[in-house]
Amino acid sequence: MNYYGGKELAAAFRTVRNNTIQIAEDIGEEHYGFRATPQMRSVAEMLIHIGHVQDFVYEVLGAQKRDTMAGFDFMGFVGPRLADEKSGRSKADILKLLAEGRDQFAEWLETLQDGFLGGTVTMPPGGTPPSRVRFDMLLAVKEHEMHHRAQLMLVERMLGITPHLTRQREEMMARMQQQTAAKP
Repeated sequence: MNYYGGKELAAAFRTVRNNTIQIAEDIGEEHYGFRATPQMRSVAEMLIHIGHVQDFVYEVLGAQKRDTMAGFDFMGFVGPRLADEKSGRSKADILKLLAEGRDQFAEWLETLQDGFLGGTVTMPPGGTPPSRVRFDMLLAVKEHEMHHRAQLMLVERMLGITPHLTRQREEMMARMQQQTAAKP
């Protein structure tokens, strides 16, 4: 028995995606074209990228049910998603993409059993590592999103926005200080 299975993966993914959606809501659409550096994705491009972050793993493990990556056309798969990043979606469309991706991926994750999670996928010849555990591939979706969410939190600071998680922590600290001060 695993202590962290499909249901836990789904709950963790929902938490991460909900925090990403909150950031997307907190940044005004007028800032969706902002780039921290010319080489970086804009806010909109990064959010669209995040909106597709689960697509690869779902395609490989959920739709195609692969146990080997040999023959998978990665560039053919990722190309349309890269094009979507440049599509000029509105803030409302991006929020919808993020929410729908959250719901579809989390619902699928909830169905996964320990035996499936423990299985491996062989990488193509020369791949490093030569194989990966499915659980690790699924967990990497959340890690990838958190990487980009950290970038977005820095962008929020650059735009003069205090990130919602910082606001929540500051509110909690203020309550704790008030409770401490109120004790006789």
